[in-house]
Amino acid sequence: MIRRTKIVATLGPACGNPKVLERMIQAGVDVVRINFSHGTREQHIEYAEMTRSLARGLGHTVGVLADLQGPKIRIGKFEHGKIRLEVGDKFILDSHCELGNQERVGLDYKELPNDLETGATLMLDDGRIVLGVSMVRRHQVFCVVEQGGVLSNNKGINRKGGGLGAPALTAKDMEDIKTAAAFNADYLAVSFVRSGDDIRQARQLMLEAGGKSMIMAKIERSEAILALDDIVDASDAIMVARGDLAVEVGDAAVPALQKKMIRAARANNKLVVTATQMMESMITNPIPTRAEVSDVANAVLDGTDAVMLSAESAAGEYPVEAVEAMARVCLEAEKEYLVNHDKRMANTSPATIEEAIARATMFTASGLQIRAIAALTQSGVTALLMSRRSSKVPIFALSPNAETRSKVTLFRGVYPVEFGEGLNDPEIILNLAEDELLKRGVVRNGDIMVMTIGEPVGKTGGTNTMKIIKVGECKSRQGNDAA
Repeated sequence: MIRRTKIVATLGPACGNPKVLERMIQAGVDVVRINFSHGTREQHIEYAEMTRSLARGLGHTVGVLADLQGPKIRIGKFEHGKIRLEVGDKFILDSHCELGNQERVGLDYKELPNDLETGATLMLDDGRIVLGVSMVRRHQVFCVVEQGGVLSNNKGINRKGGGLGAPALTAKDMEDIKTAAAFNADYLAVSFVRSGDDIRQARQLMLEAGGKSMIMAKIERSEAILALDDIVDASDAIMVARGDLAVEVGDAAVPALQKKMIRAARANNKLVVTATQMMESMITNPIPTRAEVSDVANAVLDGTDAVMLSAESAAGEYPVEAVEAMARVCLEAEKEYLVNHDKRMANTSPATIEEAIARATMFTASGLQIRAIAALTQSGVTALLMSRRSSKVPIFALSPNAETRSKVTLFRGVYPVEFGEGLNDPEIILNLAEDELLKRGVVRNGDIMVMTIGEPVGKTGGTNTMKIIKVGECKSRQGNDAA
């Protein structure tokens, strides 16, 4: 059984060794995430090149996701590295403070006092520390501790309910976009998105840098929930970034929001990644908890394109085991995944010829005993449209374009195949495509498969033909004709 849900693994010290990363790719990594919150430009480029080199050596295609840091809404540093706050303590967030102590701490985000008023609630360190704002005076935010604990250097700050005004793209992000373009990132993730305009700006900057990355919006602000339709419309993909989102909207609200976002993405022909603490315990343990297994399985059952490992693969003790565990859970969950009949498809007309072909293909696949779908594609668009329909039939994106093959690594149920360079005769192409899937063991003689192709061959966005074939029938007929 081929796994349909894709696995994204964050790179870091735990998998900086090529041998470890190679084992992770063999275990099932489809896309690597390069986190721009850590490391240098040179390290990021090295990670991308190492991943692609190792993947080529294994005969795999692995996509590369560049994840922007976004605004640093964080406290500064303490004189002794950390303090302990007790309930009822008074504490000051001071944008002019250089080194913190028991009474106050500085701010990386200097505009924080301008975003707050008396009565606001601040969540520090992913909600572990809760401060109530009692007064704001120029560069100082006076607070009372409502939930105490240890507070250490550079911990993040969220406002309960959202409302912090930091722009999604910082000066660092704008430079990092140029780096992502330099190593041809397949995807660019934009952190702390507030509206579709943040995505449109990132896309323009990527184009100006000469890059062709698909743009992914990380949904982690409460404002993003209110602007979800606009964000989805502007994006190629979204990430359900549950960490910061849970702090802003409350942890109890996140599961329902996750389902809502996955539905919204699929309904609008966009990709979706589910992320944050999916197998957190595997940072220090070789097996996941039962709750983590259920969490990953539920994301699969919701229809997510991909599930993501963060610290588990970047800094954990068991990066390979974490990938293996995630792959096992995805495969088991997919056995129970219900093939639904998309009501949207039934109630709306296709917007393009490609979409009409994609719908016809998936309708056929759900009715006949189709073994595989071969989508001969230049851009990957038809394969994406097919993947929005729930199905257990594997979709093979056969493309001569390396960039297209890298991008489809994130599409649920779609598998990249290098194919078609220099070919322009449709009949020859279809015959060779059949041979390719036979060679891979995907189909056998007598199986029924569907192929899609655009005529004239080689035109991007030109898929206009669907063909149902019985594997081996054409060659048998040719043999008889020759006799």
